[in-house]
Amino acid sequence: MDDRLIQLYEEQGQSPWLDNLTRGYITSGQLASLRDGGIRGLTSNPTIFQKAIEGSPQYDDQFRTLVAKDGSAVIDDYWALVLQDIRGALEVFAPLYESSKGGDGFVSVEVAPDLAHDEEGTATAARNLHETIAKPNLLVKIPGTAEGVGAIRQMIGEGRSINVTLIFSLPRYGDVMEAYLSGLEAVDGDLGGVHSVASFFISRVDTEVDRRLEAIGSPEALALRGKAAVAQGKLAYQQFRETFSGPRWETLQARGANLQRPLWASTSTKNPAYPDTLYVDTLIGPDTVNTLPDATIEAFKDHGTVACTIDAGVDEAHGVWDGLAKVGVDMDDVAAQLEREGVSSFQKSFDELLGALTTKANELSH
Repeated sequence: MDDRLIQLYEEQGQSPWLDNLTRGYITSGQLASLRDGGIRGLTSNPTIFQKAIEGSPQYDDQFRTLVAKDGSAVIDDYWALVLQDIRGALEVFAPLYESSKGGDGFVSVEVAPDLAHDEEGTATAARNLHETIAKPNLLVKIPGTAEGVGAIRQMIGEGRSINVTLIFSLPRYGDVMEAYLSGLEAVDGDLGGVHSVASFFISRVDTEVDRRLEAIGSPEALALRGKAAVAQGKLAYQQFRETFSGPRWETLQARGANLQRPLWASTSTKNPAYPDTLYVDTLIGPDTVNTLPDATIEAFKDHGTVACTIDAGVDEAHGVWDGLAKVGVDMDDVAAQLEREGVSSFQKSFDELLGALTTKANELSH
């Protein structure tokens, strides 16, 4: 058995999580095998559930039972299907949560994507998910939109654990960390039960920046292809280290506060010209999480490199950042576009799945 995933945590302090969930993983024991092989948590999103539910007959019996109940809305049936998977995954990872004393073993579920720009609606939905599921290793995902930041602060202030998703820029990451710290400051008593990760989307940054660099077309622009995403990750890690140090953080730490770890999301390589472990090998370091799709897990187990890389080449990362501005790539605009596309993509998956479930419900009830 290859131990790269285990080494990633034991030698480098990075937690590899699975970026996928389907019922078959739970019922077959595959998820427990992944956990035993070094996977230390799991994330899900509306696109993952669309693929799982539409792509597998394993949901049909439960769905048939739900449809047979008079008056249940398709949206309620969707959540019933999703929450069964989430509860199953939480059970698989509960022993790891216990043995790591709350360090890992988390499972993430996202609020409905149509709430991305509704602060109060997001807070209500996140609260409901926490209260309905009621497990200490649950992280509710809230998008790091401008409106989401307020909901994040509110939820942390209520002592609820949150995975902040869809972060695309360094300024927004600063807002997210501030929301976490000020949320913790609003909590009475011990802070040990409050957990959070801040999910930076990686590969999508290169996809969009590369497109813009190719449109510019100058040698200076073309030389920067494939460099923006990793540079931003390295700069984000510097920001993380600066924020979680000094008197303010030490005061919270004395009350049991946990770090809000940076999480590298969207780490499959979209451009076949780039190495398939590019967004894993280059972002390894202590107090971080990398959430990996199945193919990236297999690639890393086969030929990934286990070494601390997150704080290497920081000067070069600053150089890339300056270079992007010089050739005319507006990274604030890139982030705004990627956020819109991210929200829209999850909304599309959600809507398509609800449509497919509605069609199936009609077939079953005739």
